[in-house]
Amino acid sequence: MKAVGYRAPGAIDRDDALVDIELDTPLASGRDLLVAVKAISVNPVDTKVRQRATPEGDGWKVLGWDAAGVVSAVGDAVEGFAVGDAVYYAGALGRPGTNAEYHLVDARIVSRKPASLDFADAAALPLTAITAWEALFDRLMVNTPVPGAAPALLIIGGAGGVGSIAIQIARAATDLTVIATASRPETADWCRALGAHHVIDHSKPLAGEIAGLALGAPPAFVFSTTNTDAHLPAIAELIAPQGRFALIDDPAVLDVNPLKRKSVSTHWEFMFTRSMFETADIAEQGRLLAEIARLIDAGRIRTTRTETFGTINAANLKRAHALIESGRARGKIVLEGFGA
Repeated sequence: MKAVGYRAPGAIDRDDALVDIELDTPLASGRDLLVAVKAISVNPVDTKVRQRATPEGDGWKVLGWDAAGVVSAVGDAVEGFAVGDAVYYAGALGRPGTNAEYHLVDARIVSRKPASLDFADAAALPLTAITAWEALFDRLMVNTPVPGAAPALLIIGGAGGVGSIAIQIARAATDLTVIATASRPETADWCRALGAHHVIDHSKPLAGEIAGLALGAPPAFVFSTTNTDAHLPAIAELIAPQGRFALIDDPAVLDVNPLKRKSVSTHWEFMFTRSMFETADIAEQGRLLAEIARLIDAGRIRTTRTETFGTINAANLKRAHALIESGRARGKIVLEGFGA
């Protein structure tokens, strides 16, 4: 089967940063589905792993987590799926990735694809939707009010992949006032189009920007998707006492002491935790993707695909990685099909 991989981690501008390769097609067993991959999307985690992770032995490292495709074979312990089902999912960090024609994935973290979306639009969603859903409902518990706080959610980095779907989920599944940050006119317009009630500029002091909204009280919830270390002093200033704060990025140093006097709870969200540790509730990821599909098909959420970079090959994936590393990506970049 065709695939894209690398043998040495490093910068994306190297000739061998990503390479078109041929691999044996894997076989489904146990809880696994074998999926014929039709489309993928690219996430910041792809670039981080490519920069740091060395393949085992003299083998190839195949990246990619988001995928939409068709079930080609099922393991003997699989329930609820059959050959021919159209599915979408975000995969697992410790397994070979979706930048391949065929991919093995635990059926418990898979859902049927939204019927109203094609494979490319569906592939844009799984990793970011799981991340946003878990952050909002499992970590921040946004449906449990914070006494005296404004029922408001601040999403830092609203135009990124996670922010783009978090805005929509918060609007579709809660009654919160949704505030997103963006620093360019095109990203601010994107956030408004996705449903943000307010868009503020994260290149300006965030506490002052929030104060200018006249919410009546400090916001209960803050979800930071990027540059958390730079924004943390402002978060500590603007969040409500006993508020809840979640983050997904990787600050080199995260000093949460400024949050202590307000008793602000701090939550990491890492969507690979359930699959990595095969937690007792691992199947929640399949169920929440099914709920996202329901909201999509009901017209309450839309895809966050903004660009399609052509077929799935090394050259196009290198372009996608480079754009993500530039920090100027908006929404999600999708690649579709493996060509002739």
